[in-house]
Amino acid sequence: MAASTRKKKSPARHRPHGNPQKAHVSRDPAHTAPATFGDWFGAARLRTLPLAVAPVVIGTGAALILDHELHWVIALCCLAVAVAIQIGVNYANDYSDGIRGTDDHRVGPARLTASRRVAPQAVLTVALVFFGIAAVAGIAIVVRTGHWWMLAVGAVCLLAAWFYTGGKRPYGYAGLGEVFVFVLFGLVATAGTTFVQVGQVLDEAWLGGTIAGLFACAVLLANNLRDIDQDRLAGKRTLTVRIGRRATQVLFTLFVLVPFAIIVVLAQFYPFAWLALWALVPIGCAILIVWTYRAARELVVALSITSLTSLAVAGLLFWAFTG
Repeated sequence: MAASTRKKKSPARHRPHGNPQKAHVSRDPAHTAPATFGDWFGAARLRTLPLAVAPVVIGTGAALILDHELHWVIALCCLAVAVAIQIGVNYANDYSDGIRGTDDHRVGPARLTASRRVAPQAVLTVALVFFGIAAVAGIAIVVRTGHWWMLAVGAVCLLAAWFYTGGKRPYGYAGLGEVFVFVLFGLVATAGTTFVQVGQVLDEAWLGGTIAGLFACAVLLANNLRDIDQDRLAGKRTLTVRIGRRATQVLFTLFVLVPFAIIVVLAQFYPFAWLALWALVPIGCAILIVWTYRAARELVVALSITSLTSLAVAGLLFWAFTG
């Protein structure tokens, strides 16, 4: 009797699909219990929110250089736009990365979609709600100021937030995340905050936006350095994956130190800005962690330190501009 010649089929290796709508959700979740409020709260990634607040604080301080009256309604609307977009992009990343399978072996905090504790559409809905909040606040700014062309700027920011990890060809998977973060969530957010309050953009806003943008890029680098091995396996070609660990460590160091060179320049005109140099202490700790970490989770600490430092520096620059 002839032996069976049937061969076992080897399981197909997963390759992340370009379009998240057609991709899969992890079939090997670490947790299957329903998500709690704490899980949703954690998915908002609150440690990144200082990066959204900092440009608004700096931009408002720059506006007060020209007009000593605080336009608090517009400033609060700018804050609502920035925070809502930041939270929205965090949920959008959870959704897009989760259904692609990028987060299947995540090192950092567990994601809602990848863990299958929440239906992907529910995560997407929450992301869209926050994008909607940002849009409403942005429209309120435009109606109050009459700068209707800024609707186009807001639309570009929302599209950039979605296409970071969403769509068929997300730019975050092509190593361009830092470029967009620096331009849109550094320069544009800071200069835009100043412009809608006083109708022009001062040099202080551009310099302050550069500071905020570099800190935001440094946080993104720390995050991607933590996930470098998982991203490489998943086909997510972040800047860190492209240039490697050592170059990322060097770039992180530059991104967090250049802001202090700018602060020295600003201190020539605004003496209180010298106080912002104290932030070199926590930033030094973040640099030390990035260069000496042994476990990837340690980079979460460096990420948090850098994010909080960006807000502290923003507050001190606000004081310097208005003091």
